[in-house]
Amino acid sequence: MNTYEKAWVPSESQIKSTRLFQWMQKLGYENYDAFHKESTEDIEWFWDEALKELGIVWDQSYEKTVDLSRGIAYPKWFTGGKMNVAHNALDKWALSDDKQDTVALYWEGDNGDTIQFTYEELFHEVNRVANGLHKLGIGKGDIVTLYLPMIPETLISMLAISKVGAIFSPAFSGYKADAIATRIQAARSKALITADGFFRRGKTIPMKMEADLACDQCPSLEHVIVVERADCEIDWNEYRDTPWSRLLENETVFKTESMEADDPFMIIYTSGTTGRPKGAVHTHSGFPTKAAFDAGVCMDVTSEDILFWYTDMGWMMGPFLVYGGLVNGSSIVMFEGTPDFPEPDRLWSLVEKYQVTHLGISPTLVRSMMKHGEKWIQKHNLSSLKLIGTTGEPWNPEPWRWLFKQAGNSNVPIFNYSGGTEISGGILGNVLIKPIQPVTFNAALPGMDVDVYDVTGDSLKNQVGELVLRKPWIGMTSGFYNENERYEDTYWNRFKDTWVHGDWVILDDEGFYTITGRSDDVLNVAGKRLGPAEVESVLVEHPSITEAGVIGVPHEIKGEEAIAFVVLNPNVKESEELISEFKSHLADKLGKALAPKKVYIVDDLPKTRNAKVMRRAIKSAYLNKPAGDLSALENPNTIEQIQTIGKKATSST
Repeated sequence: MNTYEKAWVPSESQIKSTRLFQWMQKLGYENYDAFHKESTEDIEWFWDEALKELGIVWDQSYEKTVDLSRGIAYPKWFTGGKMNVAHNALDKWALSDDKQDTVALYWEGDNGDTIQFTYEELFHEVNRVANGLHKLGIGKGDIVTLYLPMIPETLISMLAISKVGAIFSPAFSGYKADAIATRIQAARSKALITADGFFRRGKTIPMKMEADLACDQCPSLEHVIVVERADCEIDWNEYRDTPWSRLLENETVFKTESMEADDPFMIIYTSGTTGRPKGAVHTHSGFPTKAAFDAGVCMDVTSEDILFWYTDMGWMMGPFLVYGGLVNGSSIVMFEGTPDFPEPDRLWSLVEKYQVTHLGISPTLVRSMMKHGEKWIQKHNLSSLKLIGTTGEPWNPEPWRWLFKQAGNSNVPIFNYSGGTEISGGILGNVLIKPIQPVTFNAALPGMDVDVYDVTGDSLKNQVGELVLRKPWIGMTSGFYNENERYEDTYWNRFKDTWVHGDWVILDDEGFYTITGRSDDVLNVAGKRLGPAEVESVLVEHPSITEAGVIGVPHEIKGEEAIAFVVLNPNVKESEELISEFKSHLADKLGKALAPKKVYIVDDLPKTRNAKVMRRAIKSAYLNKPAGDLSALENPNTIEQIQTIGKKATSST
């Protein structure tokens, strides 16, 4: 059981000021648990009311909220309804006298470039690009891959593609040619939008070169549109390439296409443990509604707020930032660079400069910032912050407390948020009308019918079990693109009519959830289940360790053994004595039977661009086995050091 303190307890006035409480009260509820129960028992009523609260605009009203005639895995939402996400995220605000002059986007480049767009200015820019796409023959049902950094043109592209009725598919900006080609081929994209290059840590990163190598493998591509971001020299293909500037020569008037509610607007590919990415299909009425609901109602983002999530558009939280912010009429911040360049306080300077009210970051990013010390964060006035959102992986207690104290002055709630790309947002979170503890989640989010199952499908409390969902929700993926059998195998093959999410979770008697790791990551040491995050939390408690990654490898006696990789604080020197100290610390905290017997010191851990540690990359490198798709790695150089450690370990046994 967790024994965490209640770190943040909302006052009565704080509770009553939230959008969630005010909405609940309007619907006749003051108790969250009773409201949540009703939200999952009567999903038609609940999501119908959610649409009204968000002010979703329809071109044609829907006849039925949800049709389950195809089964729970394939709900059809808002049958007969017509709308377009671009209208709900942009047009309706740009055409409103009250909102058109509000800033929709603040953008800052790695090199300090800045630009901002009001809703009206963004509307005109998006319409120009929509006209340009239309002239290129891109329209309803066509798929356009986005291979772009976090620049304004990325947002403009997404909205313009939706306006013409096409579908965008965002790819991580750090991918190499083969990874891009795989995604273009899987989607059979008609066009690619990329950039000549972008800036990162003061260097120019070429993109067009990688894009060209990918495009040469993709016969479906008819157009490559190139944003001139870095003004670097590139090769132009006169038959295929179109400069972005040509799209901007068009008119600022465009009639937004009216789409069926369940028409796809985005296919977002996620890397699995195999090399083949999965294409989650999301609809005009799905992903944007769930993202806007979670941001607006659960995280309390209002039309007066400024939302900044440090991410990449190729990850789910990139589109979440866009629709979570814009559908609620708020301002969003997009940032091209890295949080610690040119100085370790770059992230905090952005919060202060743009008066960010809602900041989103990952636990790993917090751990990496801790090593620079408090002085960098204390240089900045962060009083604008109302909430800090965190997602991507389980927390460890000490970094959570550091963030709460240093960034939030011990009074800004941390909204721990867990769900996924196929969810369109969160399953679990920290609603702002209940106390918040470090590490845990204080609630299943409204509309999410959560349970924790044992291996036979019975509900569990106070024990580790599988996180499951028993009812459909707005935003659940409409299958995997052209691979519905794989979709069913991934989520629906364990228990009848039940979504098995793939997370190990504990629900305690007070209603707090703790995620202990992915169920495919879980270790089984001599018959005892052990979550990697649990071991990692113990390791980072040690003052010499800044980060940890734990994997399970085969063991002839125990079946599996835990192996730990740690990154030291900059002022700590590696020694055998230190490693012995780590092992003793683990044995004291976990017991000798479960504690890793092997602890290796490394320079860094393999991470994605949004600072999420990739355990399967550690495991495959250590075991010298194929890793599947590692194209999302930000720092592939880390693999070699782990491979060397693995070879030495193998040769000595």
